[in-house]
Amino acid sequence: MFLVFLIAVVLTVAIALFTKRYQKHLRKKKLRRSRETWAIGIYEGVSPIELRPATGVVNPVLSADDVTDVRARFVADPFMTKDKDGVWRLFFEVLNDRRDKGEIGYATSRDGVQWQYRSIVLRDRHHLSYPYVFAWKDDMYMIPECGDSGCIRIFRSKAYPEQWEPVCTIGKGDSRKPWVDPSVFRHGDRWYLFSYGRNRSLYLFCAEELAGEWKEHPASPVVTGSPHFARPGGRVIADGGNLYRFAQDETPQYGSKVWAFSITELTPTTYREEPVSPDPVLQAGNDSWNRDGMHTVDPHQIAKGQWLAAVDGFTIQPVKEEKAR
Repeated sequence: MFLVFLIAVVLTVAIALFTKRYQKHLRKKKLRRSRETWAIGIYEGVSPIELRPATGVVNPVLSADDVTDVRARFVADPFMTKDKDGVWRLFFEVLNDRRDKGEIGYATSRDGVQWQYRSIVLRDRHHLSYPYVFAWKDDMYMIPECGDSGCIRIFRSKAYPEQWEPVCTIGKGDSRKPWVDPSVFRHGDRWYLFSYGRNRSLYLFCAEELAGEWKEHPASPVVTGSPHFARPGGRVIADGGNLYRFAQDETPQYGSKVWAFSITELTPTTYREEPVSPDPVLQAGNDSWNRDGMHTVDPHQIAKGQWLAAVDGFTIQPVKEEKAR
């Protein structure tokens, strides 16, 4: 009798283990047959934290199909600038399907509505994304995420917008603990930079000069252990007396939505923030291009009470399996 009982227990455990492994196999198989397809759109609003799809714009304004110089899997992480002559320039990650690495591409627009893809402007042996581009004095700078390099590097344009050279390295880590989505801004007489790092935490760095010595802020990390609110999700924005940072939510899946926080206190030694609203600034929409989530926003004021923002969104699409030859 005991032998029968023992056999029954062993069979039950074996069936449970087989079922668990088979379910895991099915999940992996499903993932292999689907992938995230990111694209870029244009939103508008009365403030940088109140945004909606722009009137007269057919989103997405840029997708992988628009990229002409590499075979792109998707485009994402948009950041804009506007030249003195009124031309908008949009920088973004292009995931090169052949290399399976991100590269930085750019597009132009006269009105912020119709966009023309131009070319890849920055590539590296490491994955590049999140091209945080900004002007300072007479130069244009870019701080892209450098992926598995483990470093945060500042680039300056030699011949804007197509040629960039490294200026300095802010932080050095390693590929196991990379600095993700670095977001720089100037406040008072200092530079500050957010970056997502180990333990799902938001780290803050500061420096007196952009290419000077950067040190971790005494209050850093300013957000700890949060998959909801720690990872940067776009440009840090000053609007009147308000300073906003955006955070991308990684739950229930990566890139699900974007939250806004008001930075209420920032000095060389202190930091405080509070959520702007119980509702996200961006979230999955009803259109096919962003129905599964959104994770980057870059708002720009074009007139009083009028903002234009570059955003991205994604949908999960099945991958067609090639027939064996």
